[in-house]
Amino acid sequence: MSGPAIDDVAFAELQASAGAEFVDELVDTFLAEAPRMLAELRAAAEGANAEAFRRAAHSLKSNASTFGAAPLAAMARELELGGLAAAGQGSPLAALAAEYARAAARLAELRGG
Repeated sequence: MSGPAIDDVAFAELQASAGAEFVDELVDTFLAEAPRMLAELRAAAEGANAEAFRRAAHSLKSNASTFGAAPLAAMARELELGGLAAAGQGSPLAALAAEYARAAARLAELRGG
């Protein structure tokens, strides 16, 4: 995806409204949980578990949106709405993982900043 991985203005607004220290905790939690969500997506796709796939995509989308990770949220939304059929088109899970890595790197930079 093109564009910034994290909308810095949205992230700053989150820090201003929730407090930088609390946002740091949220970032830590997201960085710990998102890889599990990605693993759940892969497992659900491999096991043809449509409901688990939708739930994992929804959770990732919602969490990404919280931090202003619009590209990641958009990709997760496409998977959520497209379901298992979307997972079988090309390599969207690999692209999602790559976008997560980009967002995670930027969040790590912003954390505590």
